[in-house]
Amino acid sequence: MNEILETKGATIRFGGLTAVDGVDLVQKKGEILSLIGPNGAGKTTLFNLLTGVYKCTSGNIFFDHKNITEMKAHERTKLGIARTFQNIRLIRSMTVLENVIIAHPDCNEEKFMDALFRPKKTKEIRRKVVEECEALLEIVGLCDMEDEMATSLPYGKQRLLEIARGLATKPMLLLLDEPGAGMNNFEKEELTTVIRHITDVMKITVLIIEHDMKFVMGISDRIIVLDHGQKIAEGLPEEIQKNSRVIEAYLGSGEFKDEEE
Repeated sequence: MNEILETKGATIRFGGLTAVDGVDLVQKKGEILSLIGPNGAGKTTLFNLLTGVYKCTSGNIFFDHKNITEMKAHERTKLGIARTFQNIRLIRSMTVLENVIIAHPDCNEEKFMDALFRPKKTKEIRRKVVEECEALLEIVGLCDMEDEMATSLPYGKQRLLEIARGLATKPMLLLLDEPGAGMNNFEKEELTTVIRHITDVMKITVLIIEHDMKFVMGISDRIIVLDHGQKIAEGLPEEIQKNSRVIEAYLGSGEFKDEEE
């Protein structure tokens, strides 16, 4: 039983629109799985179902063999699901390091009475939190920028900071919504190194939404393709590249190509 994530008939409707339509998905532990499809295919909506932002109209979602379909977003985070967003959501008034610390569970669970009557223990916990968050910044290449304001970072670095924030929650599964958006080729190489470290060294499973086909084909163990809310293909990168139904879905969209072209 090596699955970490599974959906069975995941469906969500908004009025008369079916945004995600009966999607079955299985992801194994340690796997880098990419979710692709033309604009409006339902990729981010599916992410929102997985993380509890939206609730399934029908179907079920399982995480680490637990049915989480009815769980709220914060409950899923505590179980070990973290995500980044397509639109960056950093706290403008905080530094790079502070943005990571605020996501750490020990920061959020600090009790007033412990701070008042057990100051030594509280200081030790705070020191450990800072050390762990600094280590995460080193992983994403931002340790030299920890005192800078988060929003002063270049766009690509802000993307990496969002990943560090996700890692601070100590997830088993990390969902990355277009992590390479706005990055140049060099930054995407850095991103690839970071994601490989997350899976190979930290043993965290990664699910990705991404439009850059060169990046997707280079990093994915397996790919699932959505179109109009339905799963139309699933397989290895080389299989997806040759899949006639996938190519047809992308025709006219101009998306199924390398960004360098």
